[in-house]
Amino acid sequence: MSSSILQRIPVVAGLGYIERVRQLPSAFTATLAVESDQRYFPHAIAVLASGEKVGYVAPEIAARYYAPLNNYPGTVTCPARRGDRSDHETCGVELLLDFSELPLVASE
Repeated sequence: MSSSILQRIPVVAGLGYIERVRQLPSAFTATLAVESDQRYFPHAIAVLASGEKVGYVAPEIAARYYAPLNNYPGTVTCPARRGDRSDHETCGVELLLDFSELPLVASE
């Protein structure tokens, strides 16, 4: 994956999180947390802001980062930002993450 793609990791945020998402500042630090007991999404990586869940890393990307994140001994954070109006209008994405500096490598 090229670094330009890694800098725009989409967050899937359903209606249950939309109010939290809308209250976030334009740029913030997100914490990534594996949810091994998530029954609908076997590679669930929750995205938290200020300790509250605001969505999940998009499934097609989470599958590559799930195992490395699950095995990482510490807390993993990354820069995040609210999506631009065009992001929301074209693909429904409200939040984007920057994985370019993550302390782990995606599995192939």
